[in-house]
Amino acid sequence: MNTGLRIQLSLMMFLQYFIWGSWYVTLGTYLLQTLKFTGEQNGLAYGAFAIAAIVAPFFVGMIADRFFATQKVLGILHIIGAGFMFLLTLINDFPTFYICLFVYTLCYTPTMALTNSICFRQLEKPGEQMPGIRVLGTVGWIAAGLFIDFLGVGTQATPMLIASVASLVLGFYCFSLPHTPPVKKEGPVTIREVLGLDALALMKNPSFAILVIASVLVCIPLSFYYSSANVFLVEAGVENVTSKMALGQASELIFMLLMPLFFVRLGVKKMMLLGMAAWIARYLLFAYGNNETAVWMFYGGILLHGICYDFFFLMGQIYVDNKAPVHLKSAAQGMITLATYGIGMLIGTWLSGKVVDAYSVTTNEVVSHQWQQIWMVPAFLSVGVLILFALFFREKEEKKKVSVQA
Repeated sequence: MNTGLRIQLSLMMFLQYFIWGSWYVTLGTYLLQTLKFTGEQNGLAYGAFAIAAIVAPFFVGMIADRFFATQKVLGILHIIGAGFMFLLTLINDFPTFYICLFVYTLCYTPTMALTNSICFRQLEKPGEQMPGIRVLGTVGWIAAGLFIDFLGVGTQATPMLIASVASLVLGFYCFSLPHTPPVKKEGPVTIREVLGLDALALMKNPSFAILVIASVLVCIPLSFYYSSANVFLVEAGVENVTSKMALGQASELIFMLLMPLFFVRLGVKKMMLLGMAAWIARYLLFAYGNNETAVWMFYGGILLHGICYDFFFLMGQIYVDNKAPVHLKSAAQGMITLATYGIGMLIGTWLSGKVVDAYSVTTNEVVSHQWQQIWMVPAFLSVGVLILFALFFREKEEKKKVSVQA
């Protein structure tokens, strides 16, 4: 791969995740502490991202696969998204905020699949080269957190303004990316293509189906972390929370580079199970940590993000690209986005909002939360998911042994 292409794709990934990291981490704190929204409203706001992940990626993936160059679709979505993200900085009532946020997420969620699609189409050896490109996305997320903490605006609307500007920059930059034309296919457009239903044929592959189901289930408890970790650490008295949470992305960066080594030694199934176990450990560390005598538990929970994310989500993206036929690659990336940030996160954000409200206490108009009880909920859910899939994988191994002996 030539240096110019690497730089172009790396910068794309940096800006893609700089945008997301700018507003997503601090949104809960802004909504709960600054705008005084309820825990349920906070959950619904994060759920807008999940609903958009269900609605948008298949349709946009089909457009990029068949009708328009992927980099152009990507650029237009980011430019439109920049406008709606700017509007969010001016709104302080929940119904209007939610509608505007939902429209923004309709623009943003497909871009995660499209950036992956561009990389996989342009790289000669995606399995080997993709981690080195995707790692710049992690650097972008870290940079966003450090920048926001440097400005000291984590509880304000400024992070959304930063995301708006970055989205506009990336939108125009996308038109300079390598041309990624649609994969032409003979015959008329069908309803199945428009709805992205052709990609569902991949579910006939048992391993692919397992990945999708696991992605849905593991993202239910995962949503507790995304919607509540920032405000939890703020209430616990941790300073410069956004930059400290960026340590999780630093861990992600390290494990991303080590992934090929782990893959050779462990394989897909064991890496998935290890990633699930890491989520359980994270929730327990948050539940029993404190800022006086056990602050190390907070840092431990944050640093586990590398195993949690890389061993499950990035591995899934690479696996999907390997399994999907050429004309369905964008739609297939959209499917895994739907499973992870769509269905699972939608259920999880609703549940997390309910749980946060159930364990909230208001004293003199100041809202606090019983975080130990809150974090035990996703911990128990994750244990259930881990046991379910450990038993499933064991059953498949036993069937293989019986087949070999026969």
